[in-house]
Amino acid sequence: MAQTVTGSVVVIIVCITAALGFLFGIRRLWVPSARRVHNDAIGPNVSVIGTTYAVIIAFMLSGVWTDMQAARLNTEQEANSLVNIYRFAEELPAQSRAEIQKLVQDYAQVMVSREWPAMARDDSSAAGHAIMRGLWHAMASVAPRTSTEQQVMDHSLSELSTMTEHRRIRLLQSRKRLPAILWAVLIVGGIVTVGSTCLFGIEDFKLHIVQVFEISFLISLMLVAIAAIDRPFQGQVHVSPDAFQYAIETMNHDSLQ
Repeated sequence: MAQTVTGSVVVIIVCITAALGFLFGIRRLWVPSARRVHNDAIGPNVSVIGTTYAVIIAFMLSGVWTDMQAARLNTEQEANSLVNIYRFAEELPAQSRAEIQKLVQDYAQVMVSREWPAMARDDSSAAGHAIMRGLWHAMASVAPRTSTEQQVMDHSLSELSTMTEHRRIRLLQSRKRLPAILWAVLIVGGIVTVGSTCLFGIEDFKLHIVQVFEISFLISLMLVAIAAIDRPFQGQVHVSPDAFQYAIETMNHDSLQ
């Protein structure tokens, strides 16, 4: 399910509330004066846990961000190949040129209007697949009459093959997500880290509340950020179809020349 801003805020509030609730419970069951004698033992333990969790969460955040950047680059390369096919078609026989350029323009429009909304639903557009098949058929039907047209055909088929590959990769990327075991590590690690900070024996309860609030807020914020970036084509932060929109503008501009 696509993540919403409201959902993210609710998750953060719930995490902070749970952390502060645990702190209040610990204070009632185990008074700070009784815990203070254990601070020397709790401190190094919290330091190790916090450092370990910081490394894990940084690795996860970096990983999902890298995957999203790869998805954006793959989308741009797919759109670039589409424009190249449109331009190569200018050198083909008139009938083939018109058919191929029409299919290329339809493909770009379908990507913007249907494929991206479909990927947001964890699906793909049947229209996009049909146009892709039509492009392959149209390319295979071209009968080059000159060596120049043959060279253009070779380049066009190479670009179409590349575009098809990028499309398959994009559809696979749209279904990619962090495994459940990694989410379990992130969530359990966050609970252990926040819970450990609640064990300190601090007489100034307001200061302890501020410390637990800051740590729980930061951890929940990072978890929400990972969830938002985890699905490259869904949620608040996602790869937009701007590359195809720009491809449409480029092809429209070329057609007026």
